[in-house]
Order: sequence, then C-alpha cells, then structure tokens
Amino acid sequence: MWKRFDKKTRLFKQSCEKSNLNAQTLGVATKILKGCGVVAYPTEYCYGLGCDPMSRFAVERILQIKKRHWSKGLIVIASDLRQLSGLIDLKKRGLLDEALSSWPGPHTWVFPALPRAPKWICGAHNTIAVRITDHPIALQLCRNFRSAIVSTSANRSSKPPLRTHHQATAEFGDEVDFVLKGSVGRKSAPSTIRDVMSGQLIRGA
Repeated sequence: MWKRFDKKTRLFKQSCEKSNLNAQTLGVATKILKGCGVVAYPTEYCYGLGCDPMSRFAVERILQIKKRHWSKGLIVIASDLRQLSGLIDLKKRGLLDEALSSWPGPHTWVFPALPRAPKWICGAHNTIAVRITDHPIALQLCRNFRSAIVSTSANRSSKPPLRTHHQATAEFGDEVDFVLKGSVGRKSAPSTIRDVMSGQLIRGA
C-alpha cells in the first residue's frame, strides 16, 4: 500500500521543489508549528489555520480564534499517508482504495480514529476528517514539519472563509503567530467530505 501511494505522490513532491517556495518563510512557519504556535497558510480553496494536532494548547487557541465549538472536530492534512497512520484506523478498509485514489487532492475523508488520537481533534466523534493535500505550500509545510497539521478554514464561525494573504492578515494577523504568504488553489468550493466506511457525502457536490 505504501509503495503504491508513494509512487503517486512523487510528482507532487517534485512540483513543490520546482515552485521555488520561500525556504525562509516556510522555515519560520515550521518553527512556529514545532513550538505549539498557530499559522495561517494557503490551501486548495482558502486560507487555513494550522497547528500541531497533538498540541491541545494550540488546538484550543484555534477554536477560540474561530469561535468554533470543540465538539465539531477539526480536519487534519498531511503530505503522505504515513503522517496519518498514527491517527486513523487503516485496517477498517471501507472505501480505502477510493480514498487513496483521490489523493493527493482536495478530497477529505472521515476515518475511524485510533484510540490514541487526541479528543480535541476528534471532537464529539470517534472519527477524524483527513486529507492528503496537493497544494504546494500546504504540502511542503507538512513535509517540513514532518507530521500532519490541523487545517481548518481561516474564518470566524458562520463567516465566509478568507482567500488571500491580505484578508488573512487583516482578520487574524494579531491573533495568529504567522501568516504564510501564497496563493490559494483554483478550487471554487471547499473540499468534499465523505465517510470512508459508508461512502456518505457529508459536504460537497
């Protein structure tokens, strides 16, 4: 399974290297994540707020910034499947093959959570919503951090998500530790969300 997935992601890793991402600003963002800080960064559709999913302190900061209730849970993104293997149960296959074939890409899948997965990420559920991102900056950020990161839309609860560096800085510049500059992807809507066990469409077309 790992070899098949790694083969597919190789081209996406190469595209990151060719995009000449600013190593210095990515380094700053990575250092902040390692220090349990909060970073705003571009994703496939909009700017996201991110942190180390294992840091309860950082996650609670994001929930407070967004005014989001903890019970809803949060999406986690990664650069490859290995970064998710400590959070989700891959033995319960369901539509696992379909999920893998949709990644890397703007498709979020809800997986059964492993017992050690943090409750502050799962919320009131025994599942976690995860995605292997194909956005060059978000992907490189996960690779530099060497772990999955939280990815929740940069907006206050019930407000539209922000799609530019200027908007994210104006709204959250005083509340997050760093706003990573870059362009969001070409998606015209947030990622679809499906349940990997039932196939139920939770969000999207």
